[in-house]
Amino acid sequence: MRIAVLDDYQGVALTSADWSPVTDHATASSTVDVFRDHLSEPAALVERLEPYDAVVVMRERTPLPREVLTRLPRLRLVVTTGRRNPSIDTAAAAEAGITVCGTDSLPSGPAELTWALVLGLARHLVTEATAVRDGGWQTTVGRDLAGHTLGLVGFGRIGTQVAGVARAFGMDVVAWSRSLTPGRAADAGARAASLDEVLSTSDVVSIHLVLAEGTRGLIGERELGLMRPDALLVNTSRGPIVDEQALLAALDRGHLGGVGLDVFDEEPLPAGHPLRRAPRTLLTPHVGYVTQDVYATFFRGVVEGVTAYLDGSPVRLL
Repeated sequence: MRIAVLDDYQGVALTSADWSPVTDHATASSTVDVFRDHLSEPAALVERLEPYDAVVVMRERTPLPREVLTRLPRLRLVVTTGRRNPSIDTAAAAEAGITVCGTDSLPSGPAELTWALVLGLARHLVTEATAVRDGGWQTTVGRDLAGHTLGLVGFGRIGTQVAGVARAFGMDVVAWSRSLTPGRAADAGARAASLDEVLSTSDVVSIHLVLAEGTRGLIGERELGLMRPDALLVNTSRGPIVDEQALLAALDRGHLGGVGLDVFDEEPLPAGHPLRRAPRTLLTPHVGYVTQDVYATFFRGVVEGVTAYLDGSPVRLL
């Protein structure tokens, strides 16, 4: 079996787990090729993947739509890191006889990065660190978190972890999701509220939703307008949940005190994208899940998935 590992930007896929159960498999020893670059053009991707029986994808970095999958007759297995991956056309894969499976994940990485972005914005860390390196000293006044309100849009595994940190900082927490009940919110130290109330009453708003048809563009012009003029907005979930053009317009007119983004409509973010020049922003390159422990969990799961497939055992289907 020939296996391709895509988008290993840091070159750590083969050192994050023990691949010997795959490479030294008793009945079907395999070769693993790692690609650190990113291909966005479908034709180029098909050309790269034609020789492979299995493909490992890192989250949604490389989509596998029908137009790609149907042109790979040798492909029999796709393993994605994480429990879900909407960028893979699973229906097309099933029609082509391709097994698609996923791995476990950890909520800690994105939750921790959420607070890195909140604190970076609130205390102007990039501005102050740059000033010190340039010979300056105390150029801004930071914002307090204690006694202020965190609003969570989405209250699943990651949202509840973020709420726990907020309470440690002495913040009040209000939360919204379509399935959130007052009792479940209270159990996690938060108060359930409508989306409009969360947006309009919070000093910091953080998004923790799965991207789906019902959440795409959920935070648009109207919703951004409900937020306090000096509120901070953080998105470590998925870029398209926030209407990008509406966000740029809000920043251009001076609305919002700061925006921290780890996710974008198009990734990698194009070099000339207007968000790179937008005021009052703190941008990171979708690294919420890029940690040693998360990668170890991902690639152990990849090895387990490939090995199970080779053994003819059940795999964790996507």
